[in-house]
Amino acid sequence: QVQLVESGGGLVQAGGSLRLSCTASGRTLDTYAVGWFRQAPGKEREFVATISAGGRTTYYRDSVKGRFTISRDNAKNTVYLQMNSLKPEDTAVYYCAAKAPPTAQTVEYYDYWGQGAQVTVGS
Repeated sequence: QVQLVESGGGLVQAGGSLRLSCTASGRTLDTYAVGWFRQAPGKEREFVATISAGGRTTYYRDSVKGRFTISRDNAKNTVYLQMNSLKPEDTAVYYCAAKAPPTAQTVEYYDYWGQGAQVTVGS
């Protein structure tokens, strides 16, 4: 079992930055692909970014390309989501999730989920 905990959410003005962290316990994270997803009120959970177990491969949803960066530090058992140039439409609860390789962009393929971190972007 892998337990995931997100941190780093908060309130920021449009154009600002936040960095989310996803820290694992129970098992090491280095054998898992990790994804970030988000869910806004009244909407379905959607894919944001994913990174392969070794960190060499990343994918992003189109609306965050060039603004968000996913990375990992396997020595710290942590995956990050650096979010720059934030927009009000980025407001959501952000979740990290883990799965056995390969990476995936679909909620249903992920086995382990964190509790979520609220990100609110003011206009």
